[in-house]
Amino acid sequence: MTIRYTTFENLYQDSVSLMQISARINKINGVDEASVAMGTAANLARMADAGFGIDIIAKPNDLVIAVKGEAEACEEAIKIAFEALTAKPDTGNDSQQFSQPLTSFALGLTQHPDANLALISVPGEYATAEAMKALQLGLNVMMFSDNVSVEDERAIKQLAQQKDLMVMGPDCGTAIINGIPLGFANVVRRGAIGVVAASGTGLQEATCRIHQLGEGISQALGTGGHDLHQEVGGISMLHGLCALADDDDTQVIVLISKPPAKSIAEKILKMASQINKPVVVHFLGASSSELSLNGVYFAHSLAHSAEVAVAVLNHQDIPAVSTTPKDDTVLANLKTQLTPSQRYIRGVFAGGTFCFEAQIIASQYGLSAYSNTPVQGNSLLNDVWTSQQHTIVDLGDDAFTQGRPHPMIDPTLRNQRILQDAQDPSTAVILFDVVLGYGAAEDPLTELCEVIAQVRRESLTPPMFIAHVCGTDLDPQSRNLSRDTLIAAGVLIADSNADAAHLTAQFISQLC
Repeated sequence: MTIRYTTFENLYQDSVSLMQISARINKINGVDEASVAMGTAANLARMADAGFGIDIIAKPNDLVIAVKGEAEACEEAIKIAFEALTAKPDTGNDSQQFSQPLTSFALGLTQHPDANLALISVPGEYATAEAMKALQLGLNVMMFSDNVSVEDERAIKQLAQQKDLMVMGPDCGTAIINGIPLGFANVVRRGAIGVVAASGTGLQEATCRIHQLGEGISQALGTGGHDLHQEVGGISMLHGLCALADDDDTQVIVLISKPPAKSIAEKILKMASQINKPVVVHFLGASSSELSLNGVYFAHSLAHSAEVAVAVLNHQDIPAVSTTPKDDTVLANLKTQLTPSQRYIRGVFAGGTFCFEAQIIASQYGLSAYSNTPVQGNSLLNDVWTSQQHTIVDLGDDAFTQGRPHPMIDPTLRNQRILQDAQDPSTAVILFDVVLGYGAAEDPLTELCEVIAQVRRESLTPPMFIAHVCGTDLDPQSRNLSRDTLIAAGVLIADSNADAAHLTAQFISQLC
């Protein structure tokens, strides 16, 4: 095996671009593994841990391409990566081109004084300083950067609060501002429903479901996953809630988060009950049955939050939560095709919140699971690479993405895990998500369908495959086409992540 690496001085690229290029060159025949990253100490350490060697010398603003595999393939990968990194964008009809390269936010504002949002995607150790600079210049901030300490996040957001500015992030992967998708976002129509979410895939699920129900999005604001922690105080969600309350184009507001700190939840709910617009709230896993607040509606799942919002907007009755399979005969027939030893769920997720929601729903049926990100009542996997009993994993977690592209960008690891779990004779159901939209893989299904076909060829009693496609008909990958492709491969498709989890848990509970 050959190891090749090269560095390019002062060639900065944002992390989404680097992950996409890394995914591309990892697919070259003869390449065993490739990594494209900025030369920070943390990234170099990850490369060393991944077996690329410890002699890579680079500065934080240098770009590093490291490849393992056959010598000729490694050289080809480095060439392709460099060409992609240095290709000049098509500027034919772009009226927003800058007259000279930008080296600071201040210079950008000189050329475009009406700009009011800074996008930050530098390594985490530098992100705080850049966010502070942007805020001091009066810019709202979206921080795609992760690995920012909670102390730094609090300081950033307190400064934003003083200046009446919005901070989305750190680790904010999704937003839709004035109809423009940012990060991992989907193409949805404009409309009258605004969303503030401390969850990227949670925001995607809600906005896509609103679109599917015929309505649209005014603004969709991400806050970063730590915003509702006690140490941060929900500053961004509170700001977003107030901003949407004052927005003439927003008639209904949706708030989404994993369980917040109790005092922070109380503060947010109090404000929600005091504004002059209806607010739909879904705090995953939190109990709301005893709460009654003026103008506040509680939803039971990510998709249900969208359904409630659409009903409220149209002055319709609040929809009930349905957990009953559309066709019990399908499950009954599939049950007869399994062996007695096939009894476990194997959930394989690219979306962290989808993994979280699936675990919560499984627990409602008395099913406890192992996970690399267990919810309360579940257990931590002994080895994240190996499933045991009921297992529901988040492949977007740091344990899987260090030195690798996120599975929404490159589904290779997801497909390998599905094959591994499907070949386990104790697996009854493979439960998974497919996330579409900007930033996601251009072709998320070809290799996946090949894996499913391989399982069906090699096993007399293949497990049942249940999936949910998060996306819209306007996304580059097409939700309708993706669903049809999976159905043709023998996958049962649910309308939402919650529906897929309910279907799976009901089926498994019948086997026990």
